[in-house]
Amino acid sequence: MSTEAFAGWPPPALTSAGPFAAPLVTLSWGVFAMAAVVLLIVIAALVLALFGREDLKAKIGNQRLIWYAGLAFPVVVLSALLIWGLSLTSALTGEPEPGEMRVRVTGEMWWWRVAYLNPEGGEAGAVQSANEVRIPVGEPVTFELESADVIHSFWVPRLGPKLDMIPGRTNILRLQADEAGTYGGQCAEYCGGPHALMGLVVVAMPRDEFDAWMAEQGEAAAAPTDALAAQGLEVFQDNGCGACHVVRGAPGASGLAGPDLTHVGSRRTIGAGILPNNRGTLAGWIADSQGIKPGNRMPSYTTLSGDELQAVAAYLDGLE
Repeated sequence: MSTEAFAGWPPPALTSAGPFAAPLVTLSWGVFAMAAVVLLIVIAALVLALFGREDLKAKIGNQRLIWYAGLAFPVVVLSALLIWGLSLTSALTGEPEPGEMRVRVTGEMWWWRVAYLNPEGGEAGAVQSANEVRIPVGEPVTFELESADVIHSFWVPRLGPKLDMIPGRTNILRLQADEAGTYGGQCAEYCGGPHALMGLVVVAMPRDEFDAWMAEQGEAAAAPTDALAAQGLEVFQDNGCGACHVVRGAPGASGLAGPDLTHVGSRRTIGAGILPNNRGTLAGWIADSQGIKPGNRMPSYTTLSGDELQAVAAYLDGLE
């Protein structure tokens, strides 16, 4: 199994890699520290009440002290925590800068549709992908989060807060990675079925590498260059795969129900982050997707022979 495919997993929630995650890490440690202090105070009071001198027990049992400690202490502590937390995270809801790169991520049962929007903010001519987002290092990126069915929640712990994806509305989230690498993400709102298997990765790249990658992604799929992949294209077409999937440049492959497969071979994982992407896992996913991820929207193609599975897997693997 490829370790590179699963780089960034499991996503460490208390290790930030960008300015939009750092305040949350600070707040989390602050909450842990405050909880520890409160716990120590409660334990100390309990020890005194059980084993302390009689005069101390009397003082602890004083009605006035109980009112002050039981009411004033929580109000002061929680109010201070609220004010500090709001001041610390106020920058997370700031408006995106003009010209900031925009990526639209749509949560679907149970995968992620990704569109790199054009400079005007629309999807006309936009690069399409699925279950993987690539961003340039050191630059804030605006994510437009939507849902095609039920409530999902987009969360990449090392890069920023989680934000719900609600049908009928667009929520805005800004993320930034300060160093190149792969960052694991997850749907953080139960959405039924294989919710726990709805992962994604964000890959941060140097700007020049990102630009080169975007240029490649904007091109149509290359025609098969060997006999096995050419046979795989025929299997793909004969079994109606194009009714659900787009492969730009392939005749009849214009379906929108499933992920865009134009450059599926360049992605690190398949099945929304649950399998490394190679010919073997592609063939296994096509043959028994329901056994691998029960309840997902893709049927298992149990009628395909071993040779046909290997051929279509070779074709998809070559779509880079």
